[in-house]
Amino acid sequence: MKLTIHGAAQQVTGSMHLLQVGQYKILVDCGLDYDKERSLQSNEDFPFNPADIDVVILTHAHIDHSGNLPTLVRLGYNGQILCTPPTADLTELLLFDSVSIFMSKQEKNRKYSKRKGKFNTNNQPLYLQKHVMDTVERFVTIGFNKPFKITDNIELTFTPVGHLLGAAAAIFRINDDGIAKTIGFTGDIGRKGYPVLNDPEPLPPVDYLVTESTYGGRVHTKGKTVEETLVEVIEKACIKEPGRLIIPAFSIGRTQSLVFSLNKIFSSGLLPPVQVFVDSPMATQSTKIYRKHHHLVNEVAKDFYDQQGDEFEFENLTYIENIRESKQISNYFEPCIIISSAGMLEGGRIQDHLFYNIQNYYCTILFIGYCAKGTLGHRLLRGDPIVHIKDRELAVYATIKQTDVLSAHGDHEDLMGNVLQQDKTKLKNVFLVHGETTSMQAMADALEADGYPVVIPEKGVVYEL
Repeated sequence: MKLTIHGAAQQVTGSMHLLQVGQYKILVDCGLDYDKERSLQSNEDFPFNPADIDVVILTHAHIDHSGNLPTLVRLGYNGQILCTPPTADLTELLLFDSVSIFMSKQEKNRKYSKRKGKFNTNNQPLYLQKHVMDTVERFVTIGFNKPFKITDNIELTFTPVGHLLGAAAAIFRINDDGIAKTIGFTGDIGRKGYPVLNDPEPLPPVDYLVTESTYGGRVHTKGKTVEETLVEVIEKACIKEPGRLIIPAFSIGRTQSLVFSLNKIFSSGLLPPVQVFVDSPMATQSTKIYRKHHHLVNEVAKDFYDQQGDEFEFENLTYIENIRESKQISNYFEPCIIISSAGMLEGGRIQDHLFYNIQNYYCTILFIGYCAKGTLGHRLLRGDPIVHIKDRELAVYATIKQTDVLSAHGDHEDLMGNVLQQDKTKLKNVFLVHGETTSMQAMADALEADGYPVVIPEKGVVYEL
């Protein structure tokens, strides 16, 4: 049995892991790599022939885990993609949205080329809608904790890990030439007590564990709940000062948890009413998917629904339907909260809201998630006084804030706890992926101090298991 980490090796994005059992090849995740040192088109340079892959396993829908699947299909992959039912529904939304982003960039490139007289081939779309449709047709859904025979020698079980509706760790039980072996891929691990989502379940014992390490060495803020943190920010940004609060949030997952938290705040009278705009068509669609799979939300959300109704609807909440309504928000002069995608500010309607508000002294921008290096969000968080938005250099006068109470990733303690559940005398290796090198090293040091064998894999290196 062989393991090769082809993506998210000593970086966060682009998860892609190849597990080979004899001649049978399993690809776990196939995400887009947003490393700014590479062009987007480099994502089609697979280090293997896509047609040689026998099956793909998708841990969850986020684009850094799913976003390169249509490229894989376009270049020859013709097998199944195994995932949970919510992951299939949410991934379909995200992949079609990726096409829209690709086409928008191509149009900007076309206009630039017309002005400058040269064409930048780096903005050609990786894939089109037809490739997404071909990809979606390959989804085969499997429920949580239901063993699935991939072959006579390979069995797959999805274990819930929180983080996002439908997110799962992929646990393989393998007969490798008569030797029983087990290996787990965590995908992204959530945190306990997260709004809407259930807590991650303990993983079964495995021989090898491939685990994310995004927050290795970092511990989330303690002492304040999500609601307490939001009340404090909203009170200052929208009530004590008649301003507006802009919250960049990923449309799928983060927005639903944020909306539910705001619902609890306003329905319980913790704050006077403030108008809330959710300006993301994809957030509206993904919320429908959350309703469709409502049996998978946590007990707090279910109880709220039973007692007070839809947790994703309340009196002061407006879901923006079209671009005309989105532009009208600029003419809304009362205090308000604007939730818009994307969370790292690399696309979506959030850029329009930033364009018109980044120089507004009465605007607060609250980041509630991770921002990768090289993104506009990262530049704002590090304090750049001038940023580039929509072909303009704009001075930053808005107040920039950040909180991790709504981070959907488990912190160092959560990640460590997930590994420490394993018997160190039986666990042969822990492979750390999906993290910056400093985070990986911090987690590796802690695990080794506890007596666990750890590998920080290099990209493309084959490990014999």
